[in-house]
Amino acid sequence: MADTFQLELVTPDRLLVSENVHEVTIPGTSGYLGVLPGHAPLLTELGVGEVSYRNTAGTQHVAVAWGFAEVLPDKVTILAETAERPAEIDVSRAQQAKEKAQAAIKSGGLDLDYRTVSDDLKKAETRLEVAQKK
Repeated sequence: MADTFQLELVTPDRLLVSENVHEVTIPGTSGYLGVLPGHAPLLTELGVGEVSYRNTAGTQHVAVAWGFAEVLPDKVTILAETAERPAEIDVSRAQQAKEKAQAAIKSGGLDLDYRTVSDDLKKAETRLEVAQKK
């Protein structure tokens, strides 16, 4: 059995990753999924979180939000609405988004869409965490 598989991470705007990797961890909507070469085929919904993968250069990190992932024994394709490498993340903008979401949750209110604000908070926190891994 091969010790690597093809990983492709794609957004509507660009192909962000296309390389052979040893393993990948994907944020599904029900939790993180680890994939090694030869994994059983599956299709999963992508949540907000961090994709990490290990290649010959070490472990790489990408902040992603929403989409789908297809896992095959020799290839993983991640179709994400948004994806950013650590160097691409605007830390001050992510910090402002985090503070805005926290303030909205704290103030509450009858018209608060808690799920949307909670997702915004998780996305901002993920971006900040990934940005630290430059």
